[in-house]
Amino acid sequence: MAREELTRLTGNGNGNGECGKDDCPNVYRTASGSFVVQGDVSKAFDAPDGEGLVEIPEETLREAFRALGW
Repeated sequence: MAREELTRLTGNGNGNGECGKDDCPNVYRTASGSFVVQGDVSKAFDAPDGEGLVEIPEETLREAFRALGW
């Protein structure tokens, strides 16, 4: 899936203005309604094969919730 196929919910200048580039923690929504989360790789525990862990700031999730009207 290409990034262009996703709806970016965070980092669009709605927050603190520091995430205008593609290298920040972000939350995206897919056409099917699921979410893709971009963040720093976390080593909190070993995820099962085929899964990964990312860590994102609370404010990024709050921004995504606001974008969705939640």
